Order: sequence, then C-alpha cells, then structure tokens
Amino acid sequence: MKITVLGAGISGLATAYILKRSGHDVSILAKEFSPNITSNKAAAFWFPYHIRNDKRGIEWCRKSYVTYNSFITDIASGVSLKRIIKGVKNNVAEDNSWIEYMPEDSCRLVPNSNLPFGYNKAYEAEVPLIETQIFLPWLMEQIEKIGVKIKQQSIKSFEEVTDADYIINCCGLGSKDLTDDNELFAVRGQVALLAPKEISYIFLDNDKPLYIVPRKDAIIVGGTYEENVYEEKTQEETLKILIKNVIEINPELASQPLIGSWAGLRPFRKNVRLEKEGNIIHNYGHGGSGYTLAWGCAESVNEIINLSNTEK
Repeated sequence: MKITVLGAGISGLATAYILKRSGHDVSILAKEFSPNITSNKAAAFWFPYHIRNDKRGIEWCRKSYVTYNSFITDIASGVSLKRIIKGVKNNVAEDNSWIEYMPEDSCRLVPNSNLPFGYNKAYEAEVPLIETQIFLPWLMEQIEKIGVKIKQQSIKSFEEVTDADYIINCCGLGSKDLTDDNELFAVRGQVALLAPKEISYIFLDNDKPLYIVPRKDAIIVGGTYEENVYEEKTQEETLKILIKNVIEINPELASQPLIGSWAGLRPFRKNVRLEKEGNIIHNYGHGGSGYTLAWGCAESVNEIINLSNTEK
C-alpha cells in the first residue's frame, strides 16, 4: 500500500517506521523536522501522563515500553533505562490509576527511610528515558535507511495528498485546523534547563506538577500545565518557581546554573483520536504522553490498515 504520513513528531516518525517495516510504501510530509518540532522539547521519559481516562492507552503504553527497551541495545539511540521516583504528599488525594498502565509488577513502594523530602509516600520503577536530542536524529536515520521517503511540505488540506492509498494524520496540534476538531487544544509546558550533573533517578510529582530529568546535555526541570495557552515562550517568574521547587527536593541542584529554557505546546484531547475516516487514519491528541504512546499507537494504525485490506 502507498501511505503518506503527515507530521514528523514522535507519533509521525514511529508510525512511518512501523508501516515501512510492515512492507508498505511510506512517505512523510511535514512542515518541520527535528530539532524544530515540539517533540524535541519533551522531557521524554516513558510514563502514562494524562492518559488514564482512555483505557486503550494500557496496551499502547506497554507496547511502547517494549519498543524502547529494544532500542536500548543500540547505544547510539539515546534511550536508556532509568529509575523513576514518583512522590505523593500527605495533602493530596492519591490517584493510583497510573499503575494499571505500567508493565505488570514493575513498580514498588519506596521504603520510608528513603522517601524524598516533604513526601510521605513514593513509588519507584525503571522506565525508558529518551534523550530527544540524540534519539530523534537517530530515528530519522533509521527511517531513511529502510527507505521511507521524506519531504518538507506544509499541508493545508488532506485533498492536497492525491497519490496515497492511506493518509495518516499525525499533525498534533496542527490537526485542529486540518480537521476542525473542537476537542483538541494546546497545553503549554514550560521547563528550565540546568547545567548537567550526574543524578541516578528521574523524579516526578504529578500533582505539583514537578519533574526532574537528568540528560547528558542538561537537567530538565519542569513543568507547567497551562490549558489553551498558544504562546510558545517561557516566563521568567515561572522559571524561578520551577527552580525553587526542584531545590526543595534536591538542594544539591542549587549550584547548577540555568543554561536555557523551553516552552512546548502539547496537543491535548480528552481521548486520543485514533480512528479511520475514509482513507484517512487520525493519530493525534496524545497530550504529554506522545513518547509513551507513540509505538503502541503506530501498531494500532498498522492493524487498522491490515483489517481494512482484509475486508476489501
């Protein structure tokens, strides 16, 4: 089958990779490529973030987990397995629904003697950390090696794509205009970048929200969750708050200088849109779980195509 994937974020790249490996003739059309895409600005550790009301995400999350683990064997991929600690404070009503999305028996309680400062409970697990500055160029290279055709082109309408049996819409927030989808909206996330330092774990507090992600190029300190904000820029006062929050958890980071900041617009939807509409298959609305869902969703797209071809 001749297939055109629209979009070159993590969802578009994963979908193109899976479809090509399944024997299809695949092209990618995208307005921008790495490093000029939202996927580059993700903290990008595997975790079921704001997907827990969509039970389809259980399978998508777990399939993606397996795929990232297969990439770990290639040191050039920028994927590694990292310990994550998820803290829960006394004054917060605990929501454990995320555990259902984790690989079976993969998380455990942190002993009371090792709890982070200010937390009365915490969980730990091992999850893939995807260093976007390494992984996205590596994935693009893999995609080109297997013969996916890549073209930089902005698409205003699906009708502009005239030579494909299927069009896969992985345009993220751009799908709002393409599909006139009123359920899709932006959620701005601001992060601060501190000078790199060896830290043995990722820290996460979903309720604050707060995360600390150690990478080779920086320590990513996040983040904000700002619904319906479409301005892709950081605010100085917000960055100060993020840094203050992280120092409360890890005072050693007070000596790490601020080396940069990012703001990314997550394409959020109450439920991910993954469905067939004529010869178009929509795959967008992953919010802050783009990396966590990408490979599972890509496999679902492939299943939809295979089922459609069987029914013809």
